[in-house]
Amino acid sequence: MKILANDGISKMGISLLEENGFQVLTTTVAQEQLGNYINQNQVTGLLVRSATKVNKNLIDECPGLKLIGRGGVGMDNIDVDYAKKKGIHVINTPSASSLSVAELVFAHLYGGVRFLYDANRNMPLEGDSRFKQLKKSYGKGKELAGKTLGIIGFGRIGQATAKLALGAGMKVLFFDPVLDKVSLTLTFFDGQTVTFHLTKTEKEELLKESDFITVHVPAQKTYVLGKKEFELMKDGVGIINAARGGVIDEVALVDALESDKVSFAGMDVYESEPNPEIRILMHPKISLTPHIGGATNEAQDRIGLELAEQIISYLK
Repeated sequence: MKILANDGISKMGISLLEENGFQVLTTTVAQEQLGNYINQNQVTGLLVRSATKVNKNLIDECPGLKLIGRGGVGMDNIDVDYAKKKGIHVINTPSASSLSVAELVFAHLYGGVRFLYDANRNMPLEGDSRFKQLKKSYGKGKELAGKTLGIIGFGRIGQATAKLALGAGMKVLFFDPVLDKVSLTLTFFDGQTVTFHLTKTEKEELLKESDFITVHVPAQKTYVLGKKEFELMKDGVGIINAARGGVIDEVALVDALESDKVSFAGMDVYESEPNPEIRILMHPKISLTPHIGGATNEAQDRIGLELAEQIISYLK
């Protein structure tokens, strides 16, 4: 049986599939040619990440498909309900990239409180001529330890982020529409563990009390953070979005940055992705990454293995 990994798959995933008799194709096929390629090559399983869209038309075009796999958490680029209605098995890897995204959140947080997003722009240009002035500008940073991190959305990634926050000495507040209480166990290098018992904080209270806020929700029809929410926040709050573009009102965010209501933002995803707005890209108070939350070598290996194991279990 042939598996097309249209957005790529790790070598470990390929090896496991091949050891179990599958042929893995890693050609990246253009969206408009995908249906023909799948049919001509008698592809049984299609694996995607976020680039390839698996919509109703593609599903109808490919009657030989038995499985669709998403390497990652979100499934908004796949018409899951329609695929299932047509008898196609749909899988994803909800836990494989959680730590990778959580660590990127903290990369943005640490970079934000120490102005690295701006220093890395200005030091190459002015470090030799304005060193003392830059030192003065960037010498008023903050520590994360002892501060409060508010997490909106407390699934796997939200919980992984909370663990890093607790390990860094932060207080954690979370809001989630379906979870009220969560126990998190931190495991350390020597086998010791510490368990924290957290209770949901209502969203309005979280907005008012948090020094930093990070959003971990699936794609939404309305903004999770907009003008009204920014008005409730502490002055000088830091905002991180490594979830989905469109969960934060970017116009309201820029207004909040320019009024100093928000001190900095870290963004990995964008409303108009893959063409983020110039006001976002050029803003001096925004730390930017190009949707790389789950893109670590370790996460790709975990994703590849998890997809392979599910494929073998279902198709072999």
